[in-house]
Amino acid sequence: MTIGLIGGTGVGFVLGGPLGALLGALAGVVLDRLLLAPAPRPAAFSVALIALSAKMAKADGVVVPAEVAAFQEVFDIPPEDFEAVSRLYNLAKADVAGYEAYARQVAEMFADDPDTREDLIDALFHVAKADHALHPRELAFLEEVGRILGFSGPAYARIEARHVRRPDDPYAVLDLDAEASDAQVKARWRALVASHHPDRIAGRGLPPAAVKLANDRVAALNVAYGRIAQMRGLR
Repeated sequence: MTIGLIGGTGVGFVLGGPLGALLGALAGVVLDRLLLAPAPRPAAFSVALIALSAKMAKADGVVVPAEVAAFQEVFDIPPEDFEAVSRLYNLAKADVAGYEAYARQVAEMFADDPDTREDLIDALFHVAKADHALHPRELAFLEEVGRILGFSGPAYARIEARHVRRPDDPYAVLDLDAEASDAQVKARWRALVASHHPDRIAGRGLPPAAVKLANDRVAALNVAYGRIAQMRGLR
């Protein structure tokens, strides 16, 4: 189903900053389903995901077909928009602006919306895992983007734990200490599932890419709780 049509120049002007400059370079190109006109916040999310995915794909020194395919999977790009999105992706790879500039603009635009900033990190992890390996440079890239977006220390570890196996899993996924009581574990799990439910993300007006990733996030939370419940004999 078509969401909307916009021209690159117009929304680039609305966005401003490095993301706006990147989109404006597509002057006259129409992106269907990905961006909502003339709403700058959904557009910022979509353009930032495209731009940061392109930058991250180069983090390990090579862009493999699986990473590009994963990006296409996140966005569910219709055939009529593939050429335009590819042009934006390639522009971002060649852009002299560093990924930090893109991440800082997103952090500013979504300063009051930590959930959307977290959505963006999840999407980038999905692309990074496409080749079934996370390169140390990709992990460093993701951690730095997370820091710029306001997630560091335990807050970032909680996000990373949904995608990368760590010795303290599954408690890190729920952002809990292993000493948490059974009641605390249950309460935390229920609160996170409610907070990250796909319906809630859809209600924030984000593009389909963000909504699709919510299903994976809730699944990771349920797996983490299931592992803890099994270890503790919870019902």
